[in-house]
Amino acid sequence: MPGKVLIVIPCYNEEASLPSVLNELQQTTLPGGYQLSVLVVNDCSKDSTSEVARKSHATVIDLPVNLGIGGAVQTGILYARDNGFDIAIQLDGDGQHPPKELAKLINFHLETGANVVIGSRFLQKEGFQSSFARRMGIKYFHFLNRIMTGLSIYDSTSGFRLFDRSAIKIAAANYPDEYPEPESLVVFSKSGLKIAEVAVVMSARQGGQSSIRHFGSLYYCIKVSLAMLFSFIRKTS
Repeated sequence: MPGKVLIVIPCYNEEASLPSVLNELQQTTLPGGYQLSVLVVNDCSKDSTSEVARKSHATVIDLPVNLGIGGAVQTGILYARDNGFDIAIQLDGDGQHPPKELAKLINFHLETGANVVIGSRFLQKEGFQSSFARRMGIKYFHFLNRIMTGLSIYDSTSGFRLFDRSAIKIAAANYPDEYPEPESLVVFSKSGLKIAEVAVVMSARQGGQSSIRHFGSLYYCIKVSLAMLFSFIRKTS
């Protein structure tokens, strides 16, 4: 039987961009004969995100309280684990991660056996490259991840990532909250998983606002750095 892929879309107030993302997903055929399912995790949005998702026939989980990006993604990972999915792929609902790029993550996983595959906008420097300030922050996390994991992950804040069954199992039990992407690489690395990047082409946000803005960017860097350090020094069971 063909494998099953769950697209996990964590959403907070994404009614403007979500319809086009879901429409593209409906027209997407995955390589390897994989069957595609879509899960929208509505993180207590104040707009009509949930209604928009249901109209597009996506499976929707409405969280009763706002958990942040990490909690929303982990909810999707738990759903993937409990429903026997072979692969879960996090994809943002703001239009930055074109569904046509999904094949690159899956093919790379099939070719390399990587447990976690990160879609990177910086390997070939095509498409939307983010602002200068954010690129500097991403370089900082590249440096920090290299110290803690020994890996050169150039787009460690990318929310476009594939998890295989081994990664799903670990993320379901232990996934960072709020801004999880850089810290989760420390968790996966300590668990012995193979982490790799593949070049993708991203787009600019199609609607809404990022949760990391202005002073929040400094707060983000400090908080995530401390979280990464705690994950690094924490004993594994």
